[in-house]
Amino acid sequence: MRALLQRVSRAAVSVDGAVIGQTGRGLLILLGITHTDDEAAAAYLAERCATLRIFPDDDGKMNRSLLDIGGSTLTVSQFTLYGDTTRGRRPSYTAAAAPEPAEKLYECFVAHLRALGVPTETGRFGADMQLEIHNDGPVTLLLESKE
Repeated sequence: MRALLQRVSRAAVSVDGAVIGQTGRGLLILLGITHTDDEAAAAYLAERCATLRIFPDDDGKMNRSLLDIGGSTLTVSQFTLYGDTTRGRRPSYTAAAAPEPAEKLYECFVAHLRALGVPTETGRFGADMQLEIHNDGPVTLLLESKE
């Protein structure tokens, strides 16, 4: 499982011109799921996202987590995080999980964030979505559930 984190001052996701999810100060999380992922991977990665110290403290050092600042997330499924561009000119997505198991693990990840106390809004799994992102910093990091 891969989570591309973007620290944001705000972010929103729209489908067919209507905003369906948004967040203020916190994280935009783009979540990719592969064939070998499971609920343990979702729980691990959700905990890492909630506790990673990437928000500034009073001295301006990245020393606070999403939980520390009372931030929220906008979490959007992103199968293209498992795109393979090593051959040819068109990415291969064979490493991405099939839609049905991926959607279940996406929902599991979101449930774990919420259980940790992180207010979380979402995109619509499998939909064509447009994102409005106000990246803060900018700070963008890639986390993976497996080392």
